[in-house]
Amino acid sequence: MFTERGTSSWIEEIRSAPFQISTNALFRNSDHSNLPINLSLSSAFVVSAMSAESTSGIQRNQVDLLDFVDWSGVECLNQSSSHSLFNALKQGYREDDGLILESDADEQLLIYIPFTQVIKLHSIIVKGPEEEGPKTVKLFSNREHMGFSNVSDFPPSDTAVLSPDDLKGKPIVLKYVKFQNVRSLTIFIEDNQSGSDVTKVQKIALHGTTVETTDMKGLKKIEDH
Repeated sequence: MFTERGTSSWIEEIRSAPFQISTNALFRNSDHSNLPINLSLSSAFVVSAMSAESTSGIQRNQVDLLDFVDWSGVECLNQSSSHSLFNALKQGYREDDGLILESDADEQLLIYIPFTQVIKLHSIIVKGPEEEGPKTVKLFSNREHMGFSNVSDFPPSDTAVLSPDDLKGKPIVLKYVKFQNVRSLTIFIEDNQSGSDVTKVQKIALHGTTVETTDMKGLKKIEDH
């Protein structure tokens, strides 16, 4: 976009700067005094927002979607009768690492989560032990009546291959464009880190916004944050 000598390097410096950027610093170097004021001011706010997101993996306007789960329709196939999905999904349970979701007959789990209203899903947290925690996780938006017999017949909306580091609670940012009008989410945990017959999940958290929140409240200027 800019062809003047030194401008591109200045932009790279701004991108790599800490979260807090003083607007005065943008004009301190006379070499860049000829840059448009609107670019300089807006760049500071945009870069700050980008830095915040890259640090946490969760954007500022995203919320925990737990309050919008329709618990009456939640299902989990192949869960252990003594270690159910609620241990990993419900508030209060999922914060206790001693309470886990555990697979039963083999390593796979198929989780269905409907919502009370349409949501936009931004990221997911899957926490688990280093060896028995999930590895390949496939997510399906608005896919009803799935089972182990037909889950491979449908392309996932997104796939995450988790590392042991991810299982410590790192937010996994999804293909946001694929999760814009989500009424239900199906999570297929295909395998685990060690290839054992039992998969264990300590916590599942979903972050995003409701469509109503996005339309009415989420469209705030970055400067307001």
